[in-house]
Amino acid sequence: MTEDLKLGYIGLGNMGAPMAKRLVEWPGGVTVFDLRTEAMTPLAEVGATLADSVADVATADIISVTVLNDAQVREVVAELAEHAKPGTVIAIHSTISPETAIELADALRPRDIHVIDAPVSGGGGAAANGELAVMVGADREVYERIKPAFKQFASMVIHAGEPGAGTRMKLARNMLTFTSYAAACEAMKLAEAAGIDLGQLGRVVRHTDALTGGPGAIMVREDMTTLAPDHWLHDAFTHTRGLGEKDLSLALALGEAKGVDLPLAELALQNLAAGLGVPHTSSTRE
Repeated sequence: MTEDLKLGYIGLGNMGAPMAKRLVEWPGGVTVFDLRTEAMTPLAEVGATLADSVADVATADIISVTVLNDAQVREVVAELAEHAKPGTVIAIHSTISPETAIELADALRPRDIHVIDAPVSGGGGAAANGELAVMVGADREVYERIKPAFKQFASMVIHAGEPGAGTRMKLARNMLTFTSYAAACEAMKLAEAAGIDLGQLGRVVRHTDALTGGPGAIMVREDMTTLAPDHWLHDAFTHTRGLGEKDLSLALALGEAKGVDLPLAELALQNLAAGLGVPHTSSTRE
């Protein structure tokens, strides 16, 4: 039974600690380990079993790993593999290279130890509230086995594909986050030059993003090919293209008037139409 599986958690930092805490009520219990004793103490106070070493966690059936980087992941997985029994699942929640996840999965598959990549998105608050999104790279059977446990700290668990796919999805998701941060900085630079209160602008952006969905609102396509005229999104995205190009052109004109360089807005104006799948033809430019 899935509920009989014992859970382990290694790495109790800003993300690992709230994720592990959500596993305390799991019927099979959770054993935790961190090099810092002070990181483990709060988990012990709410019912987690404390391990003395990484090897002690290897008795668990599903072991979550949230450490700093690829090197630490490789070190932890190697130590776990020395002691883990066949059928053990080692889930890497750290954001690492997709190649690292694939190499570790391939190396341990012959021993029936399943290394999967399961990076998360949502931040510490979402982890504490059980509202993370988890992107899982694993064989389907392994994904189905771990999903109930992951649902303790996540409200969305996605099967991205084979090992490595979870990390590839996370990298695409984070690229959007940090590209949008850079665009936000550019927008604030323009607003400041134009005499706008940045605090008020931030309030407007957060309010309207909550209503419109922000960039995620356009992420509804099956692929990135050009949309046929009869595609259900064609007319809506053509309308979006028109609005976007008009507003970007006006923003660039304001930037020129204020002496503010807006390279991201320039790129957006150049690439928006093709990106939306509704590139300009000679007739659409008339």
